[in-house]
Amino acid sequence: MPNAWKVYLPMLKGKSVAVFANQTSMVKNTHLVDTLLSSGIKVVKIFGPEHGFRGDAGAGEHVKNEKDKKTGLPVISLYGDHKKPTPEDLRDVDVLIFDIQDVGVRFYTYISSLQYFIEAALENHKPLMILDRPNPNGFYVDGPVLDMKFTSFIGMQPVPIVYGMTIGEYALMLTGENRLSPKANAINAYNITTNPTIDTPFHMQVIKCKNYDHNSKYILPVMPSPNLKEMQAIYLYPSTCFFEGTVLSEGRGTDKPFRIFGHPTLPEHLYAFTPKPNAGAKNSKCFYQQCYGWYLSGSNEEVLKMADQKIQLKYLLEAYRLFPGKDSFFLKNNFINKLAGNDELMQQVKDGITEAAIRKSWEPKLDAFKATRKKYLLYPDFE
Repeated sequence: MPNAWKVYLPMLKGKSVAVFANQTSMVKNTHLVDTLLSSGIKVVKIFGPEHGFRGDAGAGEHVKNEKDKKTGLPVISLYGDHKKPTPEDLRDVDVLIFDIQDVGVRFYTYISSLQYFIEAALENHKPLMILDRPNPNGFYVDGPVLDMKFTSFIGMQPVPIVYGMTIGEYALMLTGENRLSPKANAINAYNITTNPTIDTPFHMQVIKCKNYDHNSKYILPVMPSPNLKEMQAIYLYPSTCFFEGTVLSEGRGTDKPFRIFGHPTLPEHLYAFTPKPNAGAKNSKCFYQQCYGWYLSGSNEEVLKMADQKIQLKYLLEAYRLFPGKDSFFLKNNFINKLAGNDELMQQVKDGITEAAIRKSWEPKLDAFKATRKKYLLYPDFE
């Protein structure tokens, strides 16, 4: 949780506050919204991301506007057709707060929600506080940089898959590099701060974490979504999420999503599993079919060593090598291109290009991003 509670709480006194939050928005053992309300802050509404305010909706599942059962506050879903707060949504709001735990992976949609939230705040002249949190994958940078031809909600900016920035640092990059809407870019040129004071008006401010740096291996106290159930999955997610662009199961419908992956047509001597509907995956691939593939087992430390602070392409390459129907390995909608951020990776896999050669092709754009990233870091960097 951000360390400046005594600093930013007085800025909210007497204000009508809207909070973008989910189940990860905790102050010790109490939800941020409950903490604000108990501190006498007038919270008037809640905005929720993919998976909903309470974090119980599956990936891609439609989330409706609702009333929070605990607080009675209206919850506006910012996922689906309504991704950005409207002027009407913000009409009765004085200050906005963004507080959601990210996992530091480009195709995880919370950074896209962050961008839209910043744009709405600036366009509607609403002060925005971003309560920063550690990045559990913030200790390295890797992957192909997104080609803007493949912009989507799972990739809105030319950043690599693992970008090594906290939510607050990423927000500063969006504003500093003018990567927002034209109207928001025109406004954000001034009054952005990471050193808040009670008497200083602001358009956007980032409340920094305490005792964090980019060498930290931060263990999340609350899991961020239904299919990232454990830290091992979060460490493997940048590598195994590629299977979402294939016909293989990525483990949804098992108790180890993103650690288990496979398909019914792969060799039967491999790890066997049968995905079935569960609370986090009501609809997904290969349900009720016996699949054969891999289970990446191990403790947090073992999986961290396995991940080796880089995206591992060997799983995708080996699955393709063993898959009998090469023409049907990738989904026909080319979703893999949105995940990779280019149309090169799919072709490289089909052409049998080595992992080393594929990684080499990332280097020019990756090096350029690393130079940009350095300008916006709030915490000591990894070596």
